[in-house]
Amino acid sequence: MIKLSRRDFVAAAAAGLAAPMLMSVPARAATAAKVVVIGGGFGGASIARYLRRNAPDLSVTLVERDKQFTTCPFSNGVIGGLWSIADVTFTYDGIAAAGVTVVHDTATTIDADRKTVALAGGTVLDYDYLVVSPGIQFVWDSIEGYSAEAADIMPHAWQAGPQTTLLRNQLEAMDDGGLVVIGVPAVPFRCPPGPYERATLIANYLTQAKPKSKIMILDANESFAKQPLFEEAWKNLYPGMVEWIPGSQSGIVMSVDTATMTVSTSFDDYQPAVANIIPAQRAGKIAIDAGLDAGQGFCSINPATFESTVHKGIYVLGDATIAGAMPKSGFSANNQAKACGAAILADIAGTEFTPAKLINVCYSFAKADYAFEVVDVFEVAGDTINLVFDDNRFTPVGASDEVHQTEAKYAHSWYENITAEMFG
Repeated sequence: MIKLSRRDFVAAAAAGLAAPMLMSVPARAATAAKVVVIGGGFGGASIARYLRRNAPDLSVTLVERDKQFTTCPFSNGVIGGLWSIADVTFTYDGIAAAGVTVVHDTATTIDADRKTVALAGGTVLDYDYLVVSPGIQFVWDSIEGYSAEAADIMPHAWQAGPQTTLLRNQLEAMDDGGLVVIGVPAVPFRCPPGPYERATLIANYLTQAKPKSKIMILDANESFAKQPLFEEAWKNLYPGMVEWIPGSQSGIVMSVDTATMTVSTSFDDYQPAVANIIPAQRAGKIAIDAGLDAGQGFCSINPATFESTVHKGIYVLGDATIAGAMPKSGFSANNQAKACGAAILADIAGTEFTPAKLINVCYSFAKADYAFEVVDVFEVAGDTINLVFDDNRFTPVGASDEVHQTEAKYAHSWYENITAEMFG
């Protein structure tokens, strides 16, 4: 195992660990190639910018349905009232200004044999390299009674945007003394620490505005990411407000009834004032429709290049992938995009591609000036991606207020830097 302090890790990342070495791409080769990217989130936006930055003559088209992107990272802060939805919402103007052709439409069909992508508006795009970064879709029937319509009453808020605002409004409208239930699906799902950060920031809001209220986390899992750090925050900052119930203790949400505002587990029924129900997930629709998941729900990839194991010339990034030890996070998708982009450029140039180590940094907030982190380094080993960074990965339990305040500053700096890199 690699033995690094977090300070050493940050220094290594700053020195270029996050971005693979690139060979020059001849202008003639770049001009002849066409890259189409489906999905404008952390994976898709990052690779579109990365390719144009490193090969200015390359034709890159980004297909994204929406004209604005609201980030899931930092959206829990909107729900907790720390900042506004506008603070986590971006346009694609900077990407277009970087020379990427941005098409606001929905990709409906991938023809891997003809190397084309059909769009809902009728356009057909041809490609030499296709990058699919569609995020997630929900498995609605994983919970009896839950659906897209039910989510208008019991929001998931797991795709940031209107659902984020809806959940925030429900918290503001509920009476003091109300129960907030958060239903967490079994792993894998997007952003493993996310539900617990959400509970913590809701607790921060309720402590100030509605201190008689309570939060109950109904969790299909037996443990969760950063558990000792979250439990420390709950005990010290919000004593008695947050209760976590694991799956073995009737924590699995089995059904919901929006008419009666009932959330049911194997043995218990709850009638919360606010129900945040997060259903099971799988790769985004276009990836499933194209068979890139091979019936698994998520997509297998070559761990060095992120090329699909199903179709050559198609690459898959981010939450849609089966990426070994790498979590489904915004930072992971951004880092995967750089590795994938380097592999594509090497292929265009006809040069050998050497895989780089991959990284992930994940910050969680407990209040505005209190955060903690986990930092990871990964490397390709055979047909998977393994964790190799094993020393001081987490903010220590029992850290001082000053440490947590510094982590909060680091978190804001990370967010500002990564969104500026993506969106300009």
